[in-house]
Amino acid sequence: MTVDMKKIVYLLSAAALMLVCSCAEQQPQYANRAEKILAEINDPDSDYVVVISHRGDWRNYPENSIPAIESVIRMGVDMMELDVKMTKDSVLVLMHDQTINRMTNGKGLVKDFTYDSLMTFKLRRAHNVTTDSLRIPTLREALLCCKDRILVNVDHAYPYYKEIVELTEELGVTGQVLMKGKSNIDKVNEDMSKHENNLLYMPIIDINTPKGQALFAEYQERGVVPMAYEVCWQHPGEDIDNCVAKIHETGSKLWVNTLWPTLCGGSGNDDDAAFDAADPADVYGQYLEMGVSMIQTDRPQFLLDYLRSVGRHD
Repeated sequence: MTVDMKKIVYLLSAAALMLVCSCAEQQPQYANRAEKILAEINDPDSDYVVVISHRGDWRNYPENSIPAIESVIRMGVDMMELDVKMTKDSVLVLMHDQTINRMTNGKGLVKDFTYDSLMTFKLRRAHNVTTDSLRIPTLREALLCCKDRILVNVDHAYPYYKEIVELTEELGVTGQVLMKGKSNIDKVNEDMSKHENNLLYMPIIDINTPKGQALFAEYQERGVVPMAYEVCWQHPGEDIDNCVAKIHETGSKLWVNTLWPTLCGGSGNDDDAAFDAADPADVYGQYLEMGVSMIQTDRPQFLLDYLRSVGRHD
């Protein structure tokens, strides 16, 4: 190789290295996956669709169990929705129902048991078979499992806001945990003013109901722009169309539940309809057209596969 050729090769190599470094500098750097997901939610230009798993992978493991959480993390789900109750001795545990009847081999109200007494019962799978060793997890255990790996939505939990904030502060996950509610703005502000740091928060809007319409109007009239709105509707019409248009105008993200028809516009619009359809785009595609950025689902792997196939969950 001549001297001139060596110079050319050297210059091309140097240019290529500079290009690689430049591209690397342009890529945002995140401390962990939870931080990256939160950045997608807060980015108004992102077309990434956040997938929220309802009670975890309950088709394969007991709902609200640690294995159900680990499974959706492996799938690449972005947020884990879990339900919280408090025991007689003030331990926060994961349970959707007021009683343990459906999900364990025991019977009774969660609030009537101490934590130690709850540990004597075993969790059940969705098809009612009792597991060999799985027990009701605490919220602490669940948050430690999720920390930095996935965002968390604590549901049925507003009465325990103070206790949950204290726990998330101790564990260093306050900014990774979301709570939703139907309280008015002043109530939410009052509750949050009691804490130096707060959970993420978004309002739930039942837009086909007078209360839901009034709450949405309050946010619009007072110019409060939440990170996202969870919008539920039972049937199509001007209510939902106008609501969605205003949400996009103000810059909040739009969260939709495809769990069952009464949350997302009626028959033919939920996860099971998408699963049964010849093409899931016949159902899920309408939400992309609506500008939905966050979908809570009972079929996380199926939804992820669809979104990845259309480049909306890369």
